[in-house]
Amino acid sequence: MSAAFLLTSLIVVASPGTGVLYTLAAALARGGRASIAAAFGCTLGILPHMAAAMLGLAAVLHTSALAFAALKWCGVLYLLYMAWQSLRERGALAVETGTTPHSDRRVVVTGFLINILNPKLSIFFLAFLPQFIASGESHPLARMAELSVAFMAMTFAVFVLYGLFAAYVRDRVVSRPRVMMWLRRAFAGGFALLGARLAFAER
Repeated sequence: MSAAFLLTSLIVVASPGTGVLYTLAAALARGGRASIAAAFGCTLGILPHMAAAMLGLAAVLHTSALAFAALKWCGVLYLLYMAWQSLRERGALAVETGTTPHSDRRVVVTGFLINILNPKLSIFFLAFLPQFIASGESHPLARMAELSVAFMAMTFAVFVLYGLFAAYVRDRVVSRPRVMMWLRRAFAGGFALLGARLAFAER
């Protein structure tokens, strides 16, 4: 596995986006365990895009305006919903004193939905991974799966680091209602901004 692939993947993964924002919100609201659940959910959300790229379905999203728009607007609406929930002190930034298997499952499902509803991720896999597969590769699908798994592992590791850092400072944040109020507004604005970016995204 080339150093160029690993470095490029790290830059892509570490760049603040919807998954990072959600993982930070889960960590601040519920603690370290929830941040790991959020990172796991966001990582799982990559699987359908990886499968789509390998099966050629991502090419359909790239060429079909209707398919791309349908998935894109589902993602936009979901991000706006998350922004609204954040402002209402619910959703990603709903502070909980303890975690339960039920709340962890909800965090995982939300993280999964955040990534699965982003059509740009499928197109990213379609355009990004093939660049690191040699033209004479005898098993290109197996190689693509290998690179995808490495990308997912890096995503999980980086998101967990983001989340655990946020969980570390959590007690200093949740004990200050005014800080939490501004954080909710900031996260709501972040989700809304990412939704707007997705709304104007082109194939």
